[in-house]
Amino acid sequence: MSTLLVKNIELLATFDDGRREIKHGAIFVRDNVIEAVGSSADIGARQADQTLDLSGHVVMPGMVNIHHHMYQTLTRVMVQDDELLVWLKTLYPIWAKLDDDAMRISAGVAMAELIQSGCTTTSDHLYILPNNSTLDSTIEASRAIGIRFHAARGAMSRGESQGGLPPDSCVEKEDAILKDSERLIHRYHDNSRHAMNRIVLAPCSPFSVTPNLMREAAALARQHTGVHLHSHLAEELFEEKYCLDVYGMRSVEFAESVGWLGPDVWFAHSIFMTSDEIKRFAATGTGVAHCPSANMRCGQGIAKIREMLDTGVKVGLGVDGSASNDTSNLFMEARLAMMLQRVAPHHYLSEKPGGRGGFGGTPKALSAREAYEMATRGGAAILGRDDIGHLAPGMSADFIAVRLNQLGLSGTQRDPLAALLMCGPFRVDYSFINGKEIIRKGEFVAFDVEAAMADHAGVMKRIYADT
Repeated sequence: MSTLLVKNIELLATFDDGRREIKHGAIFVRDNVIEAVGSSADIGARQADQTLDLSGHVVMPGMVNIHHHMYQTLTRVMVQDDELLVWLKTLYPIWAKLDDDAMRISAGVAMAELIQSGCTTTSDHLYILPNNSTLDSTIEASRAIGIRFHAARGAMSRGESQGGLPPDSCVEKEDAILKDSERLIHRYHDNSRHAMNRIVLAPCSPFSVTPNLMREAAALARQHTGVHLHSHLAEELFEEKYCLDVYGMRSVEFAESVGWLGPDVWFAHSIFMTSDEIKRFAATGTGVAHCPSANMRCGQGIAKIREMLDTGVKVGLGVDGSASNDTSNLFMEARLAMMLQRVAPHHYLSEKPGGRGGFGGTPKALSAREAYEMATRGGAAILGRDDIGHLAPGMSADFIAVRLNQLGLSGTQRDPLAALLMCGPFRVDYSFINGKEIIRKGEFVAFDVEAAMADHAGVMKRIYADT
Protein backbone atom coordinates (compact mmCIF):
# COMPACT_ATOMS: atom_id res chain seq x y z
CA MET A 1 0.00 0.00 0.00
CA SER A 2 1.19 3.53 -0.73
CA THR A 3 0.34 6.77 1.02
CA LEU A 4 0.28 10.41 -0.04
CA LEU A 5 0.15 13.52 2.13
CA VAL A 6 -0.86 16.80 0.47
CA LYS A 7 -0.33 19.65 2.92
CA ASN A 8 -0.12 23.44 3.36
CA ILE A 9 -2.95 23.94 0.88
CA GLU A 10 -3.82 27.64 0.76
CA LEU A 11 -7.53 26.83 0.49
CA LEU A 12 -9.02 23.35 0.47
CA ALA A 13 -12.59 23.41 -0.84
CA THR A 14 -14.02 20.03 0.14
CA PHE A 15 -17.65 20.34 -1.10
CA ASP A 16 -18.35 17.76 1.61
CA ASP A 17 -21.67 17.56 3.44
CA GLY A 18 -20.63 20.52 5.59
CA ARG A 19 -19.26 22.41 2.56
CA ARG A 20 -16.05 23.01 4.50
CA GLU A 21 -13.46 25.38 3.05
CA ILE A 22 -10.26 24.85 5.01
CA LYS A 23 -7.40 27.33 5.06
CA HIS A 24 -3.97 25.69 5.24
CA GLY A 25 -5.63 22.37 4.55
CA ALA A 26 -4.32 18.86 4.07
CA ILE A 27 -5.40 15.55 2.53
CA PHE A 28 -4.08 12.10 3.41
CA VAL A 29 -4.54 9.37 0.79
CA ARG A 30 -3.98 5.65 1.08
CA ASP A 31 -3.69 3.99 -2.32
CA ASN A 32 -6.69 5.38 -4.24
CA VAL A 33 -8.89 6.44 -1.31
CA ILE A 34 -8.92 9.55 0.87
CA GLU A 35 -8.28 8.64 4.50
CA ALA A 36 -8.28 12.07 6.16
CA VAL A 37 -9.19 15.66 5.28
CA GLY A 38 -8.47 18.59 7.59
CA SER A 39 -5.98 21.27 8.48
CA SER A 40 -2.25 20.90 8.08
CA ALA A 41 -1.97 21.48 11.81
CA ASP A 42 -4.12 18.41 12.46
CA ILE A 43 -2.92 15.91 9.85
CA GLY A 44 0.10 17.55 8.27
CA ALA A 45 2.56 15.72 10.48
CA ARG A 46 1.53 12.24 9.29
CA GLN A 47 4.22 10.12 7.73
CA ALA A 48 3.61 9.21 4.09
CA ASP A 49 5.45 7.57 1.22
CA GLN A 50 5.05 10.80 -0.76
CA THR A 51 4.51 14.34 0.49
CA LEU A 52 3.33 17.20 -1.72
CA ASP A 53 3.47 20.80 -0.48
CA LEU A 54 0.75 22.85 -2.17
CA SER A 55 1.39 26.19 -0.53
CA GLY A 56 -0.22 28.91 -2.62
CA HIS A 57 -2.72 26.56 -4.31
CA VAL A 58 -6.47 26.06 -4.22
CA VAL A 59 -7.50 22.40 -4.09
CA MET A 60 -11.00 21.13 -4.88
CA PRO A 61 -12.66 17.90 -6.00
CA GLY A 62 -12.10 16.87 -9.59
CA MET A 63 -15.03 17.94 -11.75
CA VAL A 64 -17.46 15.60 -13.50
CA ASN A 65 -18.41 15.98 -17.17
CA ILE A 66 -21.68 14.23 -17.96
CA HIS A 67 -22.20 14.95 -21.66
CA HIS A 68 -19.72 14.86 -24.53
CA HIS A 69 -19.25 13.57 -28.07
CA MET A 70 -15.49 13.16 -28.17
CA TYR A 71 -15.21 12.12 -31.82
CA GLN A 72 -16.30 15.65 -32.68
CA THR A 73 -12.82 17.01 -31.89
CA LEU A 74 -12.27 16.01 -35.55
CA THR A 75 -14.93 18.45 -36.81
CA ARG A 76 -14.39 21.60 -34.78
CA VAL A 77 -15.36 25.10 -36.00
CA MET A 78 -17.56 23.75 -38.77
CA VAL A 79 -21.10 24.96 -39.55
CA GLN A 80 -20.47 28.00 -37.43
CA ASP A 81 -23.61 30.04 -38.12
CA ASP A 82 -26.44 27.59 -38.85
CA GLU A 83 -29.12 26.05 -36.66
CA LEU A 84 -28.79 22.52 -35.28
CA LEU A 85 -30.87 20.89 -38.03
CA VAL A 86 -28.50 22.18 -40.73
CA TRP A 87 -25.50 21.49 -38.49
CA LEU A 88 -26.47 17.83 -38.12
CA LYS A 89 -27.28 17.24 -41.78
CA THR A 90 -23.95 18.78 -42.80
CA LEU A 91 -21.86 16.77 -40.35
CA TYR A 92 -23.52 13.34 -40.53
CA PRO A 93 -21.81 12.46 -43.88
CA ILE A 94 -18.40 13.47 -42.52
CA TRP A 95 -18.84 11.44 -39.34
CA ALA A 96 -19.84 8.47 -41.48
CA LYS A 97 -16.19 8.29 -42.65
CA LEU A 98 -14.79 7.72 -39.15
CA ASP A 99 -13.29 4.41 -38.03
CA ASP A 100 -12.08 2.81 -34.84
CA ASP A 101 -8.69 4.55 -34.86
CA ALA A 102 -10.44 7.88 -35.30
CA MET A 103 -12.65 7.16 -32.28
CA ARG A 104 -9.73 6.20 -30.05
CA ILE A 105 -7.47 9.08 -31.07
CA SER A 106 -10.17 11.76 -30.90
CA ALA A 107 -11.23 10.50 -27.46
CA GLY A 108 -7.65 10.76 -26.19
CA VAL A 109 -7.42 14.39 -27.29
CA ALA A 110 -10.78 15.26 -25.71
CA MET A 111 -9.86 13.54 -22.45
CA ALA A 112 -6.56 15.42 -22.26
CA GLU A 113 -8.40 18.72 -22.69
CA LEU A 114 -10.87 17.76 -19.99
CA ILE A 115 -8.18 16.79 -17.50
CA GLN A 116 -6.34 20.06 -18.10
CA SER A 117 -9.52 21.93 -17.24
CA GLY A 118 -10.13 20.14 -13.95
CA CYS A 119 -12.17 17.11 -15.00
CA THR A 120 -11.41 13.76 -13.38
CA THR A 121 -14.56 11.81 -14.37
CA THR A 122 -16.27 11.99 -17.73
CA SER A 123 -18.97 10.37 -19.78
CA ASP A 124 -18.91 10.20 -23.58
CA HIS A 125 -22.00 9.72 -25.72
CA LEU A 126 -20.80 7.84 -28.81
CA TYR A 127 -23.91 7.44 -30.95
CA ILE A 128 -22.40 6.99 -34.40
CA LEU A 129 -20.25 3.89 -34.96
CA PRO A 130 -19.43 3.62 -38.69
CA ASN A 131 -16.87 1.36 -40.38
CA ASN A 132 -16.69 -1.19 -37.56
CA SER A 133 -16.03 1.45 -34.91
CA THR A 134 -16.47 0.31 -31.31
CA LEU A 135 -17.00 1.81 -27.89
CA ASP A 136 -14.02 -0.32 -26.80
CA SER A 137 -11.61 2.11 -28.45
CA THR A 138 -12.75 5.00 -26.27
CA ILE A 139 -12.45 2.85 -23.14
CA GLU A 140 -8.92 2.00 -24.26
CA ALA A 141 -8.20 5.73 -24.56
CA SER A 142 -9.52 6.37 -21.04
CA ARG A 143 -7.26 3.70 -19.59
CA ALA A 144 -4.24 5.04 -21.43
CA ILE A 145 -4.65 8.54 -20.00
CA GLY A 146 -6.06 7.52 -16.59
CA ILE A 147 -9.44 9.29 -16.47
CA ARG A 148 -12.50 7.84 -14.72
CA PHE A 149 -14.86 7.00 -17.56
CA HIS A 150 -18.57 6.28 -18.04
CA ALA A 151 -18.75 5.11 -21.66
CA ALA A 152 -22.19 5.64 -23.18
CA ARG A 153 -23.08 3.18 -25.94
CA GLY A 154 -25.11 5.50 -28.14
CA ALA A 155 -27.06 4.50 -31.21
CA MET A 156 -29.14 5.70 -34.12
CA SER A 157 -31.55 3.23 -35.68
CA ARG A 158 -34.15 5.37 -37.46
CA GLY A 159 -32.76 6.73 -40.73
CA GLU A 160 -34.34 9.06 -43.25
CA SER A 161 -36.16 6.24 -45.04
CA GLN A 162 -37.98 5.43 -41.77
CA GLY A 163 -38.87 9.03 -40.97
CA GLY A 164 -35.80 9.82 -38.86
CA LEU A 165 -33.25 12.62 -39.26
CA PRO A 166 -29.90 10.81 -39.85
CA PRO A 167 -29.02 9.37 -43.26
CA ASP A 168 -29.52 5.64 -43.55
CA SER A 169 -25.75 5.17 -43.87
CA CYS A 170 -25.35 6.31 -40.25
CA VAL A 171 -27.85 4.00 -38.57
CA GLU A 172 -27.57 0.47 -37.14
CA LYS A 173 -29.94 -2.47 -36.79
CA GLU A 174 -31.60 -2.51 -33.39
CA ASP A 175 -30.85 -6.16 -32.66
CA ALA A 176 -27.15 -5.49 -33.28
CA ILE A 177 -27.23 -2.40 -31.02
CA LEU A 178 -28.75 -4.35 -28.14
CA LYS A 179 -26.41 -7.32 -28.61
CA ASP A 180 -23.35 -5.05 -28.57
CA SER A 181 -24.70 -3.17 -25.55
CA GLU A 182 -24.96 -6.41 -23.60
CA ARG A 183 -21.45 -7.42 -24.67
CA LEU A 184 -20.05 -4.12 -23.42
CA ILE A 185 -21.83 -4.39 -20.07
CA HIS A 186 -20.45 -7.86 -19.44
CA ARG A 187 -16.95 -6.90 -20.52
CA TYR A 188 -16.44 -3.47 -18.99
CA HIS A 189 -19.14 -2.45 -16.52
CA ASP A 190 -17.79 -2.25 -12.97
CA ASN A 191 -20.30 -1.24 -10.32
CA SER A 192 -17.85 -1.51 -7.43
CA ARG A 193 -16.86 1.51 -5.36
CA HIS A 194 -14.06 3.59 -6.94
CA ALA A 195 -14.66 1.89 -10.31
CA MET A 196 -12.84 3.46 -13.25
CA ASN A 197 -15.17 2.19 -16.00
CA ARG A 198 -18.93 1.93 -16.19
CA ILE A 199 -21.26 1.48 -19.15
CA VAL A 200 -24.25 3.66 -20.02
CA LEU A 201 -26.91 2.83 -22.64
CA ALA A 202 -27.68 5.88 -24.73
CA PRO A 203 -29.98 5.84 -27.78
CA CYS A 204 -29.32 9.20 -29.37
CA SER A 205 -32.58 11.16 -29.54
CA PRO A 206 -36.33 10.87 -30.17
CA PHE A 207 -35.81 11.66 -33.86
CA SER A 208 -33.06 9.11 -34.52
CA VAL A 209 -34.31 5.92 -32.81
CA THR A 210 -37.61 4.08 -32.46
CA PRO A 211 -39.70 3.82 -29.30
CA ASN A 212 -38.93 0.09 -29.33
CA LEU A 213 -35.19 0.70 -28.99
CA MET A 214 -35.78 3.12 -26.12
CA ARG A 215 -37.89 0.52 -24.30
CA GLU A 216 -35.50 -2.36 -24.97
CA ALA A 217 -32.44 -0.33 -23.93
CA ALA A 218 -34.14 0.64 -20.67
CA ALA A 219 -35.10 -2.97 -19.97
CA LEU A 220 -31.56 -4.18 -20.67
CA ALA A 221 -29.93 -1.50 -18.52
CA ARG A 222 -32.20 -2.29 -15.60
CA GLN A 223 -31.14 -5.92 -15.64
CA HIS A 224 -27.66 -4.79 -14.55
CA THR A 225 -26.99 -2.82 -11.37
CA GLY A 226 -25.48 0.60 -12.00
CA VAL A 227 -26.02 0.72 -15.76
CA HIS A 228 -27.62 4.09 -16.39
CA LEU A 229 -29.52 5.57 -19.33
CA HIS A 230 -28.74 8.74 -21.27
CA SER A 231 -30.10 10.61 -24.28
CA HIS A 232 -30.86 14.05 -25.69
CA LEU A 233 -34.25 15.52 -24.86
CA ALA A 234 -36.07 18.85 -25.27
CA GLU A 235 -32.98 20.22 -26.99
CA GLU A 236 -34.62 21.93 -29.97
CA LEU A 237 -38.05 23.14 -31.04
CA PHE A 238 -37.86 20.91 -34.12
CA GLU A 239 -37.59 17.91 -31.76
CA GLU A 240 -40.72 19.07 -29.92
CA LYS A 241 -42.57 19.36 -33.24
CA TYR A 242 -41.27 15.94 -34.31
CA CYS A 243 -42.56 14.30 -31.14
CA LEU A 244 -45.95 15.99 -31.49
CA ASP A 245 -46.24 15.03 -35.17
CA VAL A 246 -44.94 11.45 -34.87
CA TYR A 247 -45.92 10.41 -31.34
CA GLY A 248 -48.74 12.84 -30.56
CA MET A 249 -47.04 14.05 -27.38
CA ARG A 250 -44.33 16.39 -26.14
CA SER A 251 -40.76 15.20 -25.61
CA VAL A 252 -41.00 14.59 -21.85
CA GLU A 253 -44.29 12.72 -22.18
CA PHE A 254 -42.70 10.59 -24.90
CA ALA A 255 -39.75 9.79 -22.63
CA GLU A 256 -42.13 8.75 -19.88
CA SER A 257 -44.14 6.59 -22.29
CA VAL A 258 -41.06 4.47 -23.09
CA GLY A 259 -39.91 4.12 -19.46
CA TRP A 260 -37.28 6.81 -19.60
CA LEU A 261 -37.89 8.77 -16.43
CA GLY A 262 -36.19 7.75 -13.20
CA PRO A 263 -33.11 8.11 -11.00
CA ASP A 264 -31.07 6.02 -13.46
CA VAL A 265 -31.82 8.40 -16.38
CA TRP A 266 -30.34 11.72 -17.40
CA PHE A 267 -30.88 13.87 -20.47
CA ALA A 268 -28.70 16.41 -22.22
CA HIS A 269 -29.88 20.02 -22.68
CA SER A 270 -33.57 19.83 -21.62
CA ILE A 271 -34.11 23.45 -22.66
CA PHE A 272 -37.73 23.36 -23.78
CA MET A 273 -39.47 22.11 -20.66
CA THR A 274 -42.54 23.47 -18.90
CA SER A 275 -42.69 23.95 -15.14
CA ASP A 276 -44.88 20.87 -14.85
CA GLU A 277 -42.32 18.81 -16.78
CA ILE A 278 -39.54 20.10 -14.54
CA LYS A 279 -41.58 18.99 -11.54
CA ARG A 280 -41.96 15.58 -13.18
CA PHE A 281 -38.17 15.30 -13.51
CA ALA A 282 -37.76 16.21 -9.84
CA ALA A 283 -40.40 13.74 -8.69
CA THR A 284 -38.84 10.86 -10.64
CA GLY A 285 -35.19 11.69 -9.90
CA THR A 286 -34.41 12.23 -13.59
CA GLY A 287 -31.22 14.22 -14.19
CA VAL A 288 -30.19 16.98 -16.59
CA ALA A 289 -26.82 17.67 -18.22
CA HIS A 290 -26.62 21.43 -18.67
CA CYS A 291 -24.44 22.41 -21.64
CA PRO A 292 -24.37 26.23 -21.73
CA SER A 293 -21.57 26.65 -24.29
CA ALA A 294 -23.25 24.45 -26.89
CA ASN A 295 -26.66 25.94 -26.19
CA MET A 296 -25.27 29.40 -26.89
CA ARG A 297 -23.07 28.36 -29.82
CA CYS A 298 -26.05 26.78 -31.59
CA GLY A 299 -28.48 29.54 -30.59
CA GLN A 300 -30.81 27.05 -28.96
CA GLY A 301 -31.96 28.86 -25.85
CA ILE A 302 -31.40 29.00 -22.10
CA ALA A 303 -32.27 26.02 -19.94
CA LYS A 304 -34.25 26.82 -16.79
CA ILE A 305 -31.49 25.73 -14.44
CA ARG A 306 -32.48 27.97 -11.54
CA GLU A 307 -36.01 26.63 -11.64
CA MET A 308 -34.71 23.06 -11.92
CA LEU A 309 -32.47 23.46 -8.87
CA ASP A 310 -35.23 25.12 -6.85
CA THR A 311 -37.62 22.31 -7.81
CA GLY A 312 -35.14 19.58 -6.84
CA VAL A 313 -33.96 18.35 -10.23
CA LYS A 314 -30.47 16.81 -10.27
CA VAL A 315 -28.32 18.99 -12.56
CA GLY A 316 -24.74 18.46 -13.72
CA LEU A 317 -22.56 20.01 -16.39
CA GLY A 318 -21.56 18.78 -19.84
CA VAL A 319 -19.17 20.35 -22.32
CA ASP A 320 -21.09 18.67 -25.18
CA GLY A 321 -19.41 17.68 -28.43
CA SER A 322 -16.40 19.58 -29.70
CA ALA A 323 -18.25 20.43 -32.92
CA SER A 324 -20.88 22.36 -30.99
CA ASN A 325 -18.83 23.91 -28.20
CA ASP A 326 -15.92 23.76 -29.63
CA THR A 327 -13.74 22.90 -26.66
CA SER A 328 -13.66 20.62 -23.63
CA ASN A 329 -13.16 22.93 -20.65
CA LEU A 330 -15.14 22.40 -17.46
CA PHE A 331 -13.97 25.60 -15.76
CA MET A 332 -15.38 27.47 -18.75
CA GLU A 333 -18.61 25.49 -18.65
CA ALA A 334 -19.12 26.26 -14.96
CA ARG A 335 -18.40 29.95 -15.56
CA LEU A 336 -20.85 30.18 -18.46
CA ALA A 337 -23.50 28.24 -16.55
CA MET A 338 -23.36 30.91 -13.85
CA MET A 339 -23.30 33.86 -16.27
CA LEU A 340 -26.07 32.55 -18.52
CA GLN A 341 -28.51 32.04 -15.66
CA ARG A 342 -27.91 35.61 -14.57
CA VAL A 343 -29.22 36.98 -17.87
CA ALA A 344 -31.99 34.40 -18.28
CA PRO A 345 -35.63 35.54 -18.17
CA HIS A 346 -36.54 34.14 -14.76
CA HIS A 347 -40.01 35.59 -14.37
CA TYR A 348 -40.73 33.15 -11.53
CA LEU A 349 -37.95 34.82 -9.51
CA SER A 350 -39.60 38.23 -9.69
CA GLU A 351 -41.31 37.89 -6.32
CA LYS A 352 -38.23 36.58 -4.54
CA PRO A 353 -35.85 38.90 -2.64
CA GLY A 354 -33.48 40.46 -5.12
CA GLY A 355 -35.67 39.57 -8.11
CA ARG A 356 -35.94 42.21 -10.81
CA GLY A 357 -39.57 41.54 -11.74
CA GLY A 358 -40.92 40.87 -15.20
CA PHE A 359 -38.59 38.85 -17.39
CA GLY A 360 -35.30 40.50 -16.49
CA GLY A 361 -32.18 38.76 -15.26
CA THR A 362 -30.68 38.85 -11.80
CA PRO A 363 -27.13 38.32 -10.48
CA LYS A 364 -28.68 36.21 -7.73
CA ALA A 365 -29.81 33.55 -10.22
CA LEU A 366 -26.73 31.35 -9.77
CA SER A 367 -23.65 31.73 -7.60
CA ALA A 368 -20.11 30.54 -8.29
CA ARG A 369 -20.40 27.86 -5.63
CA GLU A 370 -23.70 26.61 -7.04
CA ALA A 371 -22.02 26.28 -10.43
CA TYR A 372 -19.22 24.29 -8.79
CA GLU A 373 -21.83 22.12 -7.06
CA MET A 374 -23.26 21.16 -10.45
CA ALA A 375 -19.75 20.44 -11.75
CA THR A 376 -18.88 18.19 -8.79
CA ARG A 377 -21.61 16.73 -6.59
CA GLY A 378 -24.33 17.29 -9.19
CA GLY A 379 -22.61 15.30 -11.91
CA ALA A 380 -21.58 12.58 -9.46
CA ALA A 381 -25.17 12.11 -8.28
CA ILE A 382 -26.47 11.87 -11.83
CA LEU A 383 -23.92 9.17 -12.66
CA GLY A 384 -25.04 7.26 -9.58
CA ARG A 385 -21.70 7.75 -7.81
CA ASP A 386 -21.37 8.19 -4.04
CA ASP A 387 -17.59 7.92 -4.15
CA ILE A 388 -16.68 11.05 -6.16
CA GLY A 389 -17.74 14.71 -6.26
CA HIS A 390 -16.46 15.82 -2.88
CA LEU A 391 -13.45 15.34 -0.63
CA ALA A 392 -13.97 13.33 2.57
CA PRO A 393 -12.69 10.14 4.19
CA GLY A 394 -13.71 7.10 2.14
CA MET A 395 -14.05 9.03 -1.11
CA SER A 396 -12.02 8.37 -4.24
CA ALA A 397 -8.78 10.37 -4.37
CA ASP A 398 -9.83 12.60 -7.27
CA PHE A 399 -8.74 16.19 -6.74
CA ILE A 400 -7.22 19.14 -8.60
CA ALA A 401 -5.03 22.07 -7.67
CA VAL A 402 -4.50 25.50 -9.24
CA ARG A 403 -1.70 27.84 -8.18
CA LEU A 404 -2.74 31.32 -7.16
CA ASN A 405 0.49 33.09 -8.09
CA GLN A 406 -0.40 33.86 -11.70
CA LEU A 407 -1.45 36.99 -13.51
CA GLY A 408 -5.14 36.17 -13.95
CA LEU A 409 -5.54 35.49 -10.23
CA SER A 410 -3.69 38.50 -8.87
CA GLY A 411 -5.93 40.35 -6.45
CA THR A 412 -8.27 37.45 -5.71
CA GLN A 413 -7.24 36.78 -2.12
CA ARG A 414 -10.76 37.64 -0.89
CA ASP A 415 -12.21 34.51 -2.50
CA PRO A 416 -9.72 32.42 -4.45
CA LEU A 417 -12.20 29.57 -4.98
CA ALA A 418 -14.74 31.76 -6.77
CA ALA A 419 -11.83 33.34 -8.66
CA LEU A 420 -11.01 30.08 -10.43
CA LEU A 421 -14.43 30.34 -12.05
CA MET A 422 -15.02 34.09 -12.27
CA CYS A 423 -11.55 35.07 -13.48
CA GLY A 424 -10.90 32.06 -15.69
CA PRO A 425 -10.93 29.64 -17.28
CA PHE A 426 -7.65 28.23 -15.97
CA ARG A 427 -5.67 25.06 -16.39
CA VAL A 428 -4.89 22.87 -13.42
CA ASP A 429 -1.38 22.60 -12.03
CA TYR A 430 -2.02 19.22 -10.40
CA SER A 431 -4.55 16.50 -11.08
CA PHE A 432 -4.93 13.28 -9.14
CA ILE A 433 -7.37 10.62 -10.36
CA ASN A 434 -7.95 7.50 -8.27
CA GLY A 435 -4.89 8.44 -6.25
CA LYS A 436 -2.62 8.62 -9.29
CA GLU A 437 -0.85 11.84 -10.25
CA ILE A 438 -1.90 12.66 -13.82
CA ILE A 439 -0.71 16.27 -14.06
CA ARG A 440 2.26 17.71 -12.18
CA LYS A 441 3.21 21.40 -12.38
CA GLY A 442 0.89 21.86 -15.33
CA GLU A 443 2.23 18.97 -17.43
CA PHE A 444 1.02 15.42 -17.98
CA VAL A 445 3.15 12.93 -16.09
CA ALA A 446 2.81 10.10 -18.61
CA PHE A 447 0.47 11.07 -21.46
CA ASP A 448 2.27 12.31 -24.61
CA VAL A 449 0.24 15.31 -25.75
CA GLU A 450 2.41 16.04 -28.80
CA ALA A 451 2.07 12.48 -30.08
CA ALA A 452 -1.68 12.56 -29.50
CA MET A 453 -2.03 15.77 -31.50
CA ALA A 454 0.11 14.38 -34.31
CA ASP A 455 -2.09 11.28 -34.48
CA HIS A 456 -5.15 13.53 -34.42
CA ALA A 457 -3.80 15.57 -37.35
CA GLY A 458 -3.17 12.34 -39.24
CA VAL A 459 -6.80 11.27 -38.83
CA MET A 460 -7.97 14.71 -39.95
CA LYS A 461 -5.85 14.47 -43.11
CA ARG A 462 -7.28 11.04 -43.87
CA ILE A 463 -10.90 11.99 -43.27
CA TYR A 464 -10.81 15.17 -45.30
CA ALA A 465 -8.69 13.77 -48.16
CA ASP A 466 -11.61 13.73 -50.61
CA THR A 467 -13.57 16.74 -49.38
